[in-house]
Amino acid sequence: MPSRSRWALIPLISALLLTLLARPAAAADPFTAYLMAHFTGESATGEQIYFATSTDGLHWTDLNGSQPVLMSAVGEKGVRDPSLVRSPAGDKFWLLATDLRIASGKGWDAAQHAGSTKLVIWESADLVTWSAPRLADVAGSIPQAGCAWAPEAIYDPETGDYVVYWATISPANGVDKARIYYSRTKDFRTFTPAQLYIDRPGTQGVIDTQIIEVAGGTGGYRYIRASGDGQISVEGSNRVLGAWTRLGDLSGLGLTGSQVEGPVLHKFNDRNEWGLWVDQYASGRGYLPLTTTNPAALSGYRIRGTGEYALGASRKRHGTILPITQAQLTALTAKWATATTGTTRLQSFNFTDRYVRHADFDARIDASVSPAADARWRIVPGLADKSHVSLESANFPGYYLRHSDFDFTLSPYDGSTAFAADATFKRIPGLADGSAVSFQSYNHPTRYLRHYGYLLRLDEITTATGRADATFRAVS
Repeated sequence: MPSRSRWALIPLISALLLTLLARPAAAADPFTAYLMAHFTGESATGEQIYFATSTDGLHWTDLNGSQPVLMSAVGEKGVRDPSLVRSPAGDKFWLLATDLRIASGKGWDAAQHAGSTKLVIWESADLVTWSAPRLADVAGSIPQAGCAWAPEAIYDPETGDYVVYWATISPANGVDKARIYYSRTKDFRTFTPAQLYIDRPGTQGVIDTQIIEVAGGTGGYRYIRASGDGQISVEGSNRVLGAWTRLGDLSGLGLTGSQVEGPVLHKFNDRNEWGLWVDQYASGRGYLPLTTTNPAALSGYRIRGTGEYALGASRKRHGTILPITQAQLTALTAKWATATTGTTRLQSFNFTDRYVRHADFDARIDASVSPAADARWRIVPGLADKSHVSLESANFPGYYLRHSDFDFTLSPYDGSTAFAADATFKRIPGLADGSAVSFQSYNHPTRYLRHYGYLLRLDEITTATGRADATFRAVS
């Protein structure tokens, strides 16, 4: 039985334990770099997701050799205006984007008035490995909604969920124009019905709203938002869904809504300074940075000179900037350092000027492939059997050559057994030349990858022509 002195120690030990348990956990890794997600324009692959990183928030390095890192194979099979969202705990990320592909030839009128009312959403735990894209029909309940553009989201501590907001064009109250609507969500899968968020008087529309939380309420406001409404207007509020005060616009700097769009706000990691980037869409020059020490005071914004920033090789259109840690920067760089390192081209045996390539998710053999990275592949362990191989796109990591009904497409791996089998091949000596290579189907072993009419197919091979069509040379 403990002595009285030992009993006396128990309250002291308990108090010490409570103190240790109440002590704050070790600080999270500091933000030392930045990740930008963006699209580049209306080219064949321009309306997809591109990544760039920076260590100072002004000078950017393209990832994946200036090629897309994520591709949308859902909805309109194109995405614009991406937005990165971090959970409060920093353990989950979402990427939201407009479901739109102008390069398909649909035209702007159809895009505005008969376009998709859905958002494209990816999610990730580490910014490196992303889910397959999915659609969320956030604007479908808005009467005569014509689109759902430039989605953004911000965590609302008052309600413990996220406010997702976007622009929809619809003829509400007899006026057909763009307004900002919002929904709430906890998981980016289930959304509350859309509600009107921002409207401007008369016929003036409003698009491209972005909100940032300002720690400490610099300038007297906890939240600052920028929108395109004929100008790039800046507003302040102390609540996400509260009353907002107009603080001014960028017209004093010679930047109006007819010249720039897609404002992106962010804070620099190492100093009391904020950036406001605007997309120079009218001149086609991509993003232009402005900086300030008080985002609520329009007189303090300064346009950075051309020698003060660098955007990398690709043109950067309406995107998003997220602060990241050194570990996240290292992982992103390792994943997408270049598009072609360790890759191979597959040269046709009987059409030696042509190479296996992807084009708009189709698979074929072409000469003079542009961009050249479309004809580069990583020959990786088979998804269904590691003793065999799969063909992963060099410039679209996570996308593989896969047959379906004996036709080939470039498709994102969905984790299914069926996909893995369809994308796995036995690499064998070339059917027409043993020094070359042929690819025998894993799940249809009597069939081989071959070209026919320059398109890739999975066929049974019974003739000399078929053997030549099914033979390739792996070249650098």
